[in-house]
Amino acid sequence: MMYETVTDIDQLLSRLQAYQPEADLGMVRKAYEFSARAHEGQTRRSGEPYVKHPVAVAGVLTSLKTDVTAIVAGLLHDTLEDTVATADELQKEFGKEVVHLVDGVTKIGKITFRSSEERQAENFRKMVLSMADDIRVVIIKLADRLHNMRTLEHLKESKRYEIAKETLEIYAPLANRIGIGWVKNELEDLCLKHLNPDVYETLRVRVAKRDEDRQQYIQEVRELVEKALAENGLVGAVNGRPKHLYGIYQKMKKQSISFEEVYDLTALRIITDTKMNCYALLGVIHSLWRPLPGRFKDYIAIPKSNLYQSLHTTVVGPKGEHVEFQIRTEEMHRVAEYGIAAHWKYKEQGRVQDKDSKAFGWLRQFIEWQQDLPDNRQFMDSVKLELFHDVVYVFTPKGIVKELPKGATPVDFAYAIHTEVGDHCVGAKVNGKIVPLKHEVSSGDTIEILTSPNQTPHKDWLKFVRTSRAKTKIKHWIKSEEQKRSLEIGRRLLESELRRHGLAPSQVSKSDALLDLAKQEGYATIDELAAAVGFGHVATAQIVGRLLAPMGENRTASHETEPVPKVASGRGTEASVQVRGGRDLLMQLSRCCNPVPGDRILGYITRGRGLTIHSVDCPNLGALDYDRNRLVEVEWDTATPSQHAVNISVIAEDRTGVLANVSSAIAGSDANISRAEITTREDRKAELHFVVEISDTNHLYRVLKAIERVDGVITARRLRSWRGKI
Repeated sequence: MMYETVTDIDQLLSRLQAYQPEADLGMVRKAYEFSARAHEGQTRRSGEPYVKHPVAVAGVLTSLKTDVTAIVAGLLHDTLEDTVATADELQKEFGKEVVHLVDGVTKIGKITFRSSEERQAENFRKMVLSMADDIRVVIIKLADRLHNMRTLEHLKESKRYEIAKETLEIYAPLANRIGIGWVKNELEDLCLKHLNPDVYETLRVRVAKRDEDRQQYIQEVRELVEKALAENGLVGAVNGRPKHLYGIYQKMKKQSISFEEVYDLTALRIITDTKMNCYALLGVIHSLWRPLPGRFKDYIAIPKSNLYQSLHTTVVGPKGEHVEFQIRTEEMHRVAEYGIAAHWKYKEQGRVQDKDSKAFGWLRQFIEWQQDLPDNRQFMDSVKLELFHDVVYVFTPKGIVKELPKGATPVDFAYAIHTEVGDHCVGAKVNGKIVPLKHEVSSGDTIEILTSPNQTPHKDWLKFVRTSRAKTKIKHWIKSEEQKRSLEIGRRLLESELRRHGLAPSQVSKSDALLDLAKQEGYATIDELAAAVGFGHVATAQIVGRLLAPMGENRTASHETEPVPKVASGRGTEASVQVRGGRDLLMQLSRCCNPVPGDRILGYITRGRGLTIHSVDCPNLGALDYDRNRLVEVEWDTATPSQHAVNISVIAEDRTGVLANVSSAIAGSDANISRAEITTREDRKAELHFVVEISDTNHLYRVLKAIERVDGVITARRLRSWRGKI
């Protein structure tokens, strides 16, 4: 459906009075006259008077059968932003409620898709909050965008593309989410017209030609249906359904099919009187023609999240052609046409009725995201995912329906139930059978979540969860735990440094001096400072040095390097690493490259785990999207003898005595074998893997040379990492 654009005030009043005879037409005319005066002298890019735009916006609102207050606000929606009119003037003339709506639309602002994502997200946050406060704000904004899209040809090409792209990204999905199907369809078709004009024009012409050719066929199907309804004593109005060009385009693209292969271009809608008759009509249709498997959808029993209800079925009609039917009641059709606008009462100032509010849980979710996701990019990613998803409908063991995006998993379902259920999810049963947590659920599945109080969210879950709610909750938990670990590590490091300088940690932590120092560093509390130390953002030597400075003690490092805590080797003995600049951090050797004395090394401050020591040629270090400020220069303390575990791979001929001789060569080089694994290949070669304890790279070189001298050995080399079966 596409409603005609309203061009003058008399036409607007006539349309309003048609569905609301008792409407205050005087107030609407007064708003028109105020808007005309405020916008006097202003023109649109088309050259017509600017006031034509607010009249057209108000006309769209009459198509949605909104109340007088929304229509008055539609007429005035640009006055605060584009004219000298003030909020006080509007309130004096039209009341507080109208000002509230106009101000809400104005605050949303004009989101520019190609501009900063920060600005786009911030404006969308305002829209979300306005939507929760009064849904009419967003309905007016959609009406505004629809008329702008209808007149987009007057802008330059780059601007047209920008606005159409944004409309397809945000406004069309939003119209779908609040259930206004015809607005969503028209916006998408207009977007296609400006984003891909050649495709749009080709489809428009071909659909029109096909409709013209098929009028006789559609009339034949209609007559057969009407005759069958009369024979069965059923009431139903049978009509053709308008074609959605963007929907056809998407189907062709998604299924990689030609225009001729889009079978359900023949589409009919039947509107009847009761829900029971919807199913009776379905039975009649299926008795006339064979239904296509997998093409029946019951949105009456399981409504969409925007309250849409209808039966959909595709049958093999006369002459073997596919025909799609939608069957619904008058009330269902009203909801499909007007969405949320069909559900709020005029006296309740745009608030959805309680009985329907549960269907708009996604709106509450948006509010939660805008609070939980301070990062604007994450917020917009979450919103777009939620707006665009294809859905599946699944059931709890008690039969409660939950809507999830296609590809969702039991973990998504668990978080949809409750955060605690998601956090402690250990397994799931789908239709009574145990499935992996990454199993993709399907419509109709009954899901039971298994929980344990000892279970906590895992970072790997982020690889397969689909809902923004699940991703947000998992990331929040991980961040919270990371913060706790960093706080604990930071406290230990601070206490260690304080004791090293003869200070009592308990006394210092209670002193005003440490709190003052924390605030000077930009942290509100001592705990925040300690967490920053644990993250590696602040050095303990720097903190303690500044604490001691007022006492007259110069703590500036007098040497280029300063000893720090030892790093445990693979066997539990110790090797000391020195950090240049005196930065004191908890340290550990990286398992990905297993550096040993003699290797060139570099320290990387990890979040919550202190300093990780890598070899400079470690591929993982090179692959890190790291902050260079967190790299620390380190070097081995060769004065402290130590043993390190290295992995050695040997390829040798598969013959008797080779293993014994290789083992003897290692032992003869003063190295100890702590683990070994031997496998035989099909080419009669043996692969020998050893974990050998050495002191440094020179020692390792001697061991490898000794192995290579063994008769039957082909190669011997060091492995950076190896996980054996032992």
